[in-house]
Order: sequence, then C-alpha cells, then structure tokens
Amino acid sequence: MFDYETLKVIWWLFVGVLLVGFAVMDGHDMGVGTLLPFVGKTDEERRVLINTVGAHWEGNQVWFVLGGGAIFAAWPLVYATAFSGFYWAMMAVLWALFFRPVGFDYRSKLASKTWRTSWDWGLFIGGTVPPIIFGVAFGNLLQGVPFHFSDDLRSTYTGTFWQLLNPFALLAGVISSAMIIAHGANFLMIRTEGDIYRRSRTAAMIFGSLALLAFAAAGVWVMNGIAGYVITSGNIPGDLPNPLDKTVVVQAGAWMHNYSLYAWAKLIPMIAFIGGALAIVFALINKPLLAFIGSSLSMLGIIGTAGVSMFPFLMPSSTNPNSSLTVWDSVSSHMTLELMFFATIIFLPLIVMYTSWAYKIMAGKVTLDFIKNNDHSAY
Repeated sequence: MFDYETLKVIWWLFVGVLLVGFAVMDGHDMGVGTLLPFVGKTDEERRVLINTVGAHWEGNQVWFVLGGGAIFAAWPLVYATAFSGFYWAMMAVLWALFFRPVGFDYRSKLASKTWRTSWDWGLFIGGTVPPIIFGVAFGNLLQGVPFHFSDDLRSTYTGTFWQLLNPFALLAGVISSAMIIAHGANFLMIRTEGDIYRRSRTAAMIFGSLALLAFAAAGVWVMNGIAGYVITSGNIPGDLPNPLDKTVVVQAGAWMHNYSLYAWAKLIPMIAFIGGALAIVFALINKPLLAFIGSSLSMLGIIGTAGVSMFPFLMPSSTNPNSSLTVWDSVSSHMTLELMFFATIIFLPLIVMYTSWAYKIMAGKVTLDFIKNNDHSAY
C-alpha cells in the first residue's frame, strides 16, 4: 500500500502521537500525584485528589505501554540501544512507577496517619520521577548519546548514569516536569472545588509559566550552544536499514535546519507557546476545561519541537556520529511496518473512543462530601 520510505515517516508520526498521548493522558495523573502532598492539606483533601484520577489512571497507562511497544516493534535498534544505554534511568522510572498501583490500592486501607502519609509520598515519587527522567532523556538525545556500533552492529554505551545529569538535560527535565504538573493542576480544576480548586489554579499558573520560560531558555540554548547532526552522504530514505551506511557530521545550529527547510515546522514551537499561554489565561479566568486543552496543545508543541528539530535523527551518537540512528536506518522491515500500520489504524481509534466514553461517564466533581459518604469504597 505504501512504499518503504513513506512507512518510515508514518511510523515516526505514529510514535510521536503515542508519546503525546502518553503525556496528555497519563501526564495529568502524574501531575496530580506530584501535587498530592501540597494541594491536599488534610487526609480527606488528599483522598479527593486521588479519586479525581482513581477511575482512569490504569487505563491511561495503556499509552505508556503502546509507546514502548511501538518503539520496540518499529525501531528495534533504537529500543535496544536506548534501553541498554539508559538502563539505570529506565530502572529508576520503573521503580518509581511501582509506587502507583500499590499506592492507589492500599493507601486508604488503614486509618493510620503514618501509613497514609507514606503512601502519599510514594504516589508523589511515582508522579514526579518519570517526567523528570523522560525530559532528561530528551535533553541528552539533543546533545548526542555516547554509544557506537561495531561492524557487526553490536552497540556499546560508553557513558555513565551521572553523565546524563548535565545542565541542559536537567533543564529539559524541568520543562517536562513543569508541563506535567501544570497539566495535572488544570485537570484538578475540572474535577474539584473550593480550596483544592484554588490551590490547583495557583499551581497551574505557576508551573505553566515555568514550563514556558524553561522551554524558551532551552530554545535559545539549542540555537546558540548545542551542536546538531547532519547526514552528508548515504542513508537514502528508501534503502534497507544499515546504521553504518552513512556519513554524519556535527554542526553548530544544525537542529534549526528543518525550520528553514519546512515552513510548517515553525508552527510546532508556536503551538507550544500559544497553548501554554492560553492555558495560563484560562486558568486565571476560571475556565478549567479550556486551560486543560491549552496545556495539552502546549505539550504537543514541546514534544513535537524536539522531534521536528532532530528529524530524521532518533538517537544521535556523540562518540561516533556515523553510528547515529535515524528514521531511515533503525526501522523494522517493510512488511512489519505495513502490518503494524493496519493494526494501529484499527485499534488506536478504538482506544480513543473507549477512553472518551469512560471520561464522559465518570465526569463530574469529586467533593469532600463524596469522600465522607463513600469512605469504604473510594480510594
């Protein structure tokens, strides 16, 4: 149905959609977890926060599974190289996520203050650590990752965990964390009232502003201090995958090349700023649903900006640029991409429709009275 080159681009777009879907859907759950010990001042208020996402958080993790599965199936070399190179970072994400299922299910089983406070901080860790690490990972991708391939395509990672925590990567972590917290605060505004609503509104404006300021600072840094990668020969889009069959050079300002090459590309960072600004304004004038849509668009723009800036690179190599993985040379076979394409266009709309139905059915405010009246059945 599609030629090989077209399918490679389609799957680059598909994986981008899944990453944005994960940020939007599971992101507001994580944002609520991060805000839990601070927006909720009493045990009952924290139970209100937990129950705003309690009905959906498990379903929203489907986006996380889909994103990882899509990378594994469509870009096996990226999956293998990233998960081996970022091994300890990925383990930290998994360890943090372990707190979520047990925290949601067991937190309110006992009336002990120590027990509940401990699980509140566990849910905080589960909501805070993954966005920071994902942001740090993107920051390192933009700078290049210290790995290389041997002639038989064995990947060797030469960096350390602590090298990942460099200044630019930490700034990217701030962007990721701030946009997730702001998004979670906007969701809380939709589902709560009273003091919780007012604290969430304040958090939405503070962290929404922080995300935009950090994103602008990162943009200036990329333009003036982060060298990008350019393919100078080989790596023809329609050819069979071979990561070593190309020549790559590192050039200052290379990550800005696509914005001069494609006029539409400039719209992506504009969406990030416009969406973020609208989210802050709508939070200020008490329009929580519009604020949530605005922060969703902002995340689309921020994640999309990273993808567009690096295209066609997926995982640049700082130790041997020729080993860099791109959209053209790290993918599965033509048949695999085509079969997965049909599976995706069938099942992804079903997931979106079911999720939309679930949110519609379980919409409404979660109040203190609801928690008191459902003490044994609510989270």
